[in-house]
Amino acid sequence: MTHDHDLVLRPTAAQTEAALNPPPGRNGGDLVVETLAGLGATTVFGLPGQHALGMFDALRRSDLRYIGLRVENNAGFAADAYGRITGEAAPLLLSTGPGALTSLAALQEARAASAPVLAISSQVPTAGLGGGRHGYLHELPDQAASFRGVVKSVHTVRTQSQIPSAIAEAWTSALTVPHGPVWVEIPQDVLLAETAVPVVTGGDTFPEELPPRPELTAVAADLLARAERPAIIAGGGVVRADASKKLRQLAERLQAPVVTTFGGKGAFPWTHPLSLQSWLEDRHTTDFLEDADVLLVVGSGLGELSSNYHTFRPRGRVIQIEADLGKLESNHPALGIHADARLALQALLETVGERTDPGAPERVRAVLDKVRERIASQELTLEQDVLAAVRRALPPGAPSFWDMTILAYWAWSAFDAEAPNAMHSAQGAGGLGYGFPAALGAAVADPTHPVLAVSGDGGALYSIAELATARQYDLNVTWLIVDDGGYGILREYMTGAFGQPTATELTRPDYVALAESFGVPGVRTSPKTLAADLAKALAAPGPSVVVLPAVLRMFAPTHLG
Repeated sequence: MTHDHDLVLRPTAAQTEAALNPPPGRNGGDLVVETLAGLGATTVFGLPGQHALGMFDALRRSDLRYIGLRVENNAGFAADAYGRITGEAAPLLLSTGPGALTSLAALQEARAASAPVLAISSQVPTAGLGGGRHGYLHELPDQAASFRGVVKSVHTVRTQSQIPSAIAEAWTSALTVPHGPVWVEIPQDVLLAETAVPVVTGGDTFPEELPPRPELTAVAADLLARAERPAIIAGGGVVRADASKKLRQLAERLQAPVVTTFGGKGAFPWTHPLSLQSWLEDRHTTDFLEDADVLLVVGSGLGELSSNYHTFRPRGRVIQIEADLGKLESNHPALGIHADARLALQALLETVGERTDPGAPERVRAVLDKVRERIASQELTLEQDVLAAVRRALPPGAPSFWDMTILAYWAWSAFDAEAPNAMHSAQGAGGLGYGFPAALGAAVADPTHPVLAVSGDGGALYSIAELATARQYDLNVTWLIVDDGGYGILREYMTGAFGQPTATELTRPDYVALAESFGVPGVRTSPKTLAADLAKALAAPGPSVVVLPAVLRMFAPTHLG
């Protein structure tokens, strides 16, 4: 009798031949790139370094496409965006010590946003592992310790035979929900030594699914079916799980209004009669959600931004569907369902019946009218016009990547992403410098659409070197830089808190001239000409820069009263 677990995949004749007669001159680096290719990778990002040269030399003997950035953190942001756009694990090749550590901020963002990134770093020679102080270049007492609190899993390789399995295990971890970054480190001597390990020809991995517990979805379905005022908060987990269509089906069946978090932009149609859009930093929205007798939270931990800075106090029952176990009930008591958003929504769709509530769209309109009245009372026409100009200029289907800048904070609440997985920002970890390198990664992932990056002048200087990368690979990215002469949002925060700002004003370059020095076309625009100038830049092939000198203001917060 044969059982499923007795079955093994038999090698093909070509695989057997490759194993018995490997080509000469292979080293540990070849095992890395062979494993990546076997797992289905086609593109890798990174930056070479002395200890990692074995990996980079092996790229020359592979069919993998290499995209090299100028700073490791920017390479991490590019890999993050590639993972978000494709849903695949994005390989990120790095060197030991300073190179590795420079990627930490990018990996933190990938973890917060559940972006699958497979970071593979070199290490000091094997003799230096274990914390002894041997004085190797780039040596750290415990390099992996620097990453354990940031990534999903850490994998240290000590021999060449461990390379294929360690990378495959890390790949599976990155793509098991919740997706996220993982870390593999391989000593320099292991990468450089000639190898007798056969050519890696297989690599299928099967990330584990995370279905909901049926007894929990049964209770959730009963609560939703009997609700008088249900509402839904849709987070980034809906987008990552490609569950937007199921979310819409459930919302329409329940006649439940939906608000999307800033990480969940595009998870629900912006102009749908049940759409509360993304006005989470507004007390009118917060009040509406607090009044729900049953609140379904899908793919969100209800963190600081999603809870109007922890002022949200739900009065009804909360049902929380979340793939990250640590976020389940971390902020509010709930019927916690640890599950992938897509599978959990499907389970609810199979159970929940139709609910009629002809007044739901009217209640949604009433909330949005109050939000509009509040914004209109603050004389913020310039900000709304600039955001509208960006929306008009951006072609349908074109993704956008936003740095931590005032225009992005507006976009979180007020920008119609028009589609799931089309608007991305660094709001997960909140670090500067994300927008432009992430847009480069997206352009690599899908060259069929132009890509927009949005930065302030302060954030732009974090990644200005990547203009060289954009030009080198002729990537179709338009970079909008809003130049207000400093860290604009910090200027506002400090003025509000202390009466005057400190350390927020910046001397900055002529961004148009700087772009042109890299061979990238640049144009200085104005609020009136922004839509036309941006549309023209997006329509032209290759990279471009559009600079908008403007001092924008944020709308007044509602959480401080």
